[in-house]
Amino acid sequence: MAPLTGAEKMDELPPYSPPAATAAESRRVLSSSVRRRHHPALPLLPRRSRTLRVLGLACLAFIVYAQWRQIYPVGGVSGPEFTIHGLSTRQLREDLSTCGKLHSRPIDPPGYGRTRNARYVDGKKPTVIRNTTIWVGEPVEGSADYSWISADVFIEHGLIKQVAEGIAIASLPGDVLVYDAGGRPLTSGIIDMHSHAAVHSLPTLHGNEDVSELSKDITPYVRSIDGIQPTDHQLQVIKSGGVTTSLILPGSSNNIGGEAFVIKHAVGAADGRNETSVIDMLADPDHTWRHMKMACGENSKQVHGKAGERGPYSRLGESWEFRQAFEHAAKLIRKQDDWCHAAAQGLDNVQTYLSHDLEWEALIAVLRGQVHVHAHCYTINDLEAFVDHTNEFKFPIRAFHHAHQTYLVPEVSIRKALDGISHCCVFYSLVIPKILKRAWGNNPPASALFADNMWYKAEAAMGSEYAGKHLYDAGLTPIYVSDNPVLNAQHVVFEAAKAYKYGLPYHAALASVTTAPAERLGMEHRLGKVKPGFDADIVVWDSDPLSVGATPVQVWIDGTAQYDEPIRLNKTYEGTIVPDENLSEVVVKPQIMQGDVVLTGISKVLHSVTVSGLAADGKTYNVAVSNGKITCIGGCEAELKVASSHEGTLIHLKSGHLTPSFIAFGSTIGLNAIDSERNTDNGADGGKFSRGVDGLALDTDKLQVAHRYGVTRAISAPKFTALGTHHGTSTGFLTGAGTTLDRGAVFARDAAVHYTLDLSAKSGVNGISSISGGVGELRRKLLTAVSSLAANDTILVEDRYTEVAFLREVVEGQMALVVTVHSADTIAALLDVKSSVEEVLSELVDSPNTLRFVVYGGAEAHLVADALSAAKVGVVLAPMQSFAVSWDQRRALTGAPLTNGTSVDVLVQAGVDVAIGLEEDWIVRDLGLLAGAAFKNGEGRLSEKSALDLVGRNVYRILGLEDELEDEHFVIHEGSPLEIESRVRAVGDRGPGLLVFI
Repeated sequence: MAPLTGAEKMDELPPYSPPAATAAESRRVLSSSVRRRHHPALPLLPRRSRTLRVLGLACLAFIVYAQWRQIYPVGGVSGPEFTIHGLSTRQLREDLSTCGKLHSRPIDPPGYGRTRNARYVDGKKPTVIRNTTIWVGEPVEGSADYSWISADVFIEHGLIKQVAEGIAIASLPGDVLVYDAGGRPLTSGIIDMHSHAAVHSLPTLHGNEDVSELSKDITPYVRSIDGIQPTDHQLQVIKSGGVTTSLILPGSSNNIGGEAFVIKHAVGAADGRNETSVIDMLADPDHTWRHMKMACGENSKQVHGKAGERGPYSRLGESWEFRQAFEHAAKLIRKQDDWCHAAAQGLDNVQTYLSHDLEWEALIAVLRGQVHVHAHCYTINDLEAFVDHTNEFKFPIRAFHHAHQTYLVPEVSIRKALDGISHCCVFYSLVIPKILKRAWGNNPPASALFADNMWYKAEAAMGSEYAGKHLYDAGLTPIYVSDNPVLNAQHVVFEAAKAYKYGLPYHAALASVTTAPAERLGMEHRLGKVKPGFDADIVVWDSDPLSVGATPVQVWIDGTAQYDEPIRLNKTYEGTIVPDENLSEVVVKPQIMQGDVVLTGISKVLHSVTVSGLAADGKTYNVAVSNGKITCIGGCEAELKVASSHEGTLIHLKSGHLTPSFIAFGSTIGLNAIDSERNTDNGADGGKFSRGVDGLALDTDKLQVAHRYGVTRAISAPKFTALGTHHGTSTGFLTGAGTTLDRGAVFARDAAVHYTLDLSAKSGVNGISSISGGVGELRRKLLTAVSSLAANDTILVEDRYTEVAFLREVVEGQMALVVTVHSADTIAALLDVKSSVEEVLSELVDSPNTLRFVVYGGAEAHLVADALSAAKVGVVLAPMQSFAVSWDQRRALTGAPLTNGTSVDVLVQAGVDVAIGLEEDWIVRDLGLLAGAAFKNGEGRLSEKSALDLVGRNVYRILGLEDELEDEHFVIHEGSPLEIESRVRAVGDRGPGLLVFI
């Protein structure tokens, strides 16, 4: 074939088609080319090349068109409402404004200058509270000293408007309500900064349990507000203790547990609100600050860790969980910040909207400093690890909660620190810069503490009741909390009172439940003080709020009185406490003094020992002790002369009180060192009847502390299924003994027979899964014992220490039968068992004895008080101040201003023998104070002596034990043991020496 000429080449070029050709035109071009490929008169090779070029251009045009259609959907997005990337400019502008919010940090909401509280309900009348003694919450103007002042308080529109002496009624609105406080103390509302009220509603029911979201370990996206039940009656019980505000936290089962919310305890119309809702309870309707719960240590690894499957399994894994979560949030922050920077330069610079990941939004806010972090951390290693996290990811922490080991010091051994060497506080202060003050930011975290609740798990085994004092001395902030329902938040102010007892200055103790938590919650300009501009959350007390038994007579929230007719105790107001600066002198480790010791300045003898005259001043007594035994009470001139010489020791006391020692009954003390650690515990018996004496393990930290606080004897029984349950025989022993082989260490090898018929009786042990089954089985066993007694059966040698043998002693009247029970209905059933067994005894046995029944627990015993009295059944209350923790305690009396007295009042009034037991071992420090609360609030039913009998002699009386050693067990206190400022100065327990704190 001849080659083509140039003209021919030009003639064969395809016509030019513009890129904007339509799809139909493109198809026509393609069709024409295909037809020409097969025309026999046309040359093939050059035309194929041209065809391929046309196809390539067509494909390229299609791709461009398709991409254009993807970015600009059908219907059109062109115009000023969209960017070049097709994004809505309106949405982008909203996102850009969000950038400003992302980079802003809240400031505490103002108080002064407001004319109206945002929570104020229209129509509520103003109030003037006259004739009050006010704790303002800050030093007196022009002074560095804190003190009570006499003044009136005017509240209007939910705010404190005026605090001044003699406010003229004529100067106030005509509809003002007048309340006369009678000179009593007035404080701001109490603030509990660690509570699970309303997310762990009481009584505890599985369907109402909303404390922790256990689906994952890291759950910053959950919120306690979504689980708060406004109808939880415990909210009202808590308020009756003067608590007006609480931080409701998620639980501590997760390393990151979720958001917490600050609420006020005014709910619904009865409390002066317009609605019954969670939103209406929020303390700050403007949501200025957010709060996040995190937790270190035991809980998370025990709840979530499963070897080989998921973590965290150890503290190592917990740190990884924290750091991984923080790292992810930090990456999202960088992504947001990059977007904001680009968008600020021009909306066409971004190709997406601002990212918003709901799962991580709250944790992002934490790293941006917009959320107050509250971390549950006990131990030094946990505290250090978390502080390191704050520095690595640059976020502040507001408070460590529990924080039991913040008082420990690295420069001395832990053992010495716990033993309380006199210079512990100097060493302690050195740990703070190294740990707490190393946290990121310029405001070291506060410590939210219990006063003396410890030993319940390994993390809490090294706590100190002096932690608050040590923190304060080191320039840090102690705050006292309830962890409701761990402690009843109704009495959270009692935690602050005990902190004062343990050396925290008075003003700091009162601040620990008012101004300090207000500041940490970001509400320091609105809550915690009695000043103009602050929310009108106010409490008038019947006595100093840090005194034993202090009870509100009225509570105001946002200016509205919470009680129309509050129950008021008949108490004489004795004025506010004059702070005792000597309490700051901590002596933890006592000396054992042998030989002759004389203590002077004893103002009261509340012991049964013989008294012979008075000291030379004609007002006080001297007490002489020789080798641990009292030899004289009175003038004791000869002993005083010896002690004044170099041959003895002379100790001068102020307002000394001589009392019997205390007795701990019903706890696991002596059978347990750390409650939740199985290796330190005698263990639950699984239904196998056993003797407490066979499981005694003495010389533990619990027992040493008990001894130091005047609890020289204890009676403990084996556990049935868990703490607070009993099965077997209890044993009586000396708390100061080293082992059971010490002389006189065990004074009652088998003190009483114990069974449990509370809710744990339904656990299926021994095939019993109902209360009726448990009651019936106990009846059967007792009747079997009656039958054995009637037949005069011989107890075989090998059966001498078995259940059968001990029940035989019960029906013979030689041993008490103690039943752990709370429900009034179950108590009634047991009274019927007692009656029916005694009836059979009278039929089958000559000269039968009545059964010595004892109720232990007794939260609802007041409902059957007369029947208990008639049946001569004693009651050991544990706890002494019950609240509806479980279903079988739901009718417990919580006291004024809600109920007319508590169980101890009703039972004593009915003539029932009553004692106070220990529902948990840590209460060994508090027995005298609990007796004091019963005395102070008993409206004259109890004398000082009979109040002390509640924690001593009555235990013996109820169990039918002879106390042959009472004279040899004594405590000498400085101050009344029934008062908050008392301190143990000497303890006698039959030992060769006197335990002395000097």
